[in-house]
Amino acid sequence: MTTASTSATSAAGVATSRNGPTRDRRGSWIPTGAMISTRFMELRKRRGLMAALVVVNIGVPSIFLLIRLIMHAVAPKSYGPAGGYDIFTALVAGVMYVFGFIVAATLGCTAGSVDLTEGMFRHLVITGRSRLALYFARIPAGLAIIVPMVAAGFTIVCAVCVFAAPTKLDYQGVTVPAGLSMKGLETWAAAHPKEVVCGLSFQFKQGQQTSIPSCFIDQKGQFVTPPGAPGLHSVPLATLKADAVTIAKQDYADYSTHFLRPSTSLMIKAGLWIELEAIIGLIVGLGLGSLMGQRTVSVILMIVLEVILTPILSHSVIPHLINVQRGVVGLATAHLEPGGLPHVFGGGGGGGGGGGGSSLVPESTTVAVYVIVGWLVVWTGLGAWRMAKRDT
Repeated sequence: MTTASTSATSAAGVATSRNGPTRDRRGSWIPTGAMISTRFMELRKRRGLMAALVVVNIGVPSIFLLIRLIMHAVAPKSYGPAGGYDIFTALVAGVMYVFGFIVAATLGCTAGSVDLTEGMFRHLVITGRSRLALYFARIPAGLAIIVPMVAAGFTIVCAVCVFAAPTKLDYQGVTVPAGLSMKGLETWAAAHPKEVVCGLSFQFKQGQQTSIPSCFIDQKGQFVTPPGAPGLHSVPLATLKADAVTIAKQDYADYSTHFLRPSTSLMIKAGLWIELEAIIGLIVGLGLGSLMGQRTVSVILMIVLEVILTPILSHSVIPHLINVQRGVVGLATAHLEPGGLPHVFGGGGGGGGGGGGSSLVPESTTVAVYVIVGWLVVWTGLGAWRMAKRDT
């Protein structure tokens, strides 16, 4: 009997070895597809949160553009086109960047604290799953929600701004052909001296000879001179053309930054940039929510960081704390802002591959990238550590 039992045990062992060892994978820190899907479904079922994400990322830009489309269709002479370069840059830098970060951070704070606040954390731990896997599953689940939403809203903005762009460039109240070179603008100015002299801004150097009269263009497009001032007819046409060319040279640097519609390269760079900002908001919010164990205060802290602290620390140079300022993630992403966009925090033009606005605290592109990576790694580590050490 003993021999038979031993043989059976050996046979079972052989069978087990042939089929491969059966290991319990619940202790792995790598989340499974089922875990990610579960986290995704739990977040998606929070209707209030999803509604806020849709309203901010898709609803606000869409409603704004729809109103402009209707207004332009009803009164085209009073209201400009709904799209164009200026509308695109204003929406991306003024709305989608800041508010996209806030709602992404809200999603992250919710994902990091929802199990604890709803009393589900104990039940998740009892299943034997790795706590690290439970935390890391929230990252792809959150990205699967926020990235497509930001992309959808941005696609709507791009489509309207391209297809509903103005057909003529209105530069300083004067209709000027778009995309001219400096020589082309000078040629156009010589052919339209009255529009240039009366409409475009200029500032001649002291002592420079000029015969430009005092004039302006009224709402009806008429050239008007103040009472008692010499009119345009008092200036020789050759002199008027020469002055117009001089004004065109002076204004060309500013003119060259104005476009009818955003370029394809600008739209691609801007889309990747606001997606990066949303990803940062999600991951940092997830880590903060897990660290604090509740959502409300975490969301408030993220809003304070984005709306108050980052703008202040991005412009006010504090000599003994400048390296601390450079460690702010908002300043780092501002330095990665694509050229052609107005500065997100005001006080200067858009960035250009690390150039940022001229008023920003100086920081190289390399340092900006290191800061962003550091924030993502550190806050992920803090959130995972807190979940691993939290009492059930």
